[in-house]
Amino acid sequence: MTIFVKNKHTLQIDEFKFKCCVGKKGLSKYKKEGDKKTPKGNFQIEHLYFRKDRLEKPLTSLKCIKIEKNMGWCNDTKLPKMYNKFFKIRKKVKHEKLYRTDYKYDLMIPIKYNFKNPIIGKGSCIFIHLTKNYKPTAGCVGLIKKDFLVMLKLINKNTKIKIF
Repeated sequence: MTIFVKNKHTLQIDEFKFKCCVGKKGLSKYKKEGDKKTPKGNFQIEHLYFRKDRLEKPLTSLKCIKIEKNMGWCNDTKLPKMYNKFFKIRKKVKHEKLYRTDYKYDLMIPIKYNFKNPIIGKGSCIFIHLTKNYKPTAGCVGLIKKDFLVMLKLINKNTKIKIF
């Protein structure tokens, strides 16, 4: 099973086509931290992270992780061992907060871009997350909630995402 992001407005899984949004500056093979571009390539996906205080655990075969207030994703270029990894928030570590006041990470799946042996500055925190208005992201792929929930029923831990 593969999720295809065919352009900046279309995500497809089998015969299902969904409207989506991507990075404000489009798609790129040469992603850098903070460039507002969505990386092109073939990637694996991680687990589903979700806000249990806002919605019930969705129907999916993915491993589901409840987002807690102390959860973050490191984007600190000064910490190579933690860069682009999930962690429990500590002071003085730059990170993307997973427990947000808005809705965007109520459902969220990390894309395994620059993941296994991350290269500092090549980009971090690339997720499939929620959108309500399809406004461009900082580099992630955004879907509306109803489409995200359909996608969760279609994919599994072996699903890949191809962004081109």
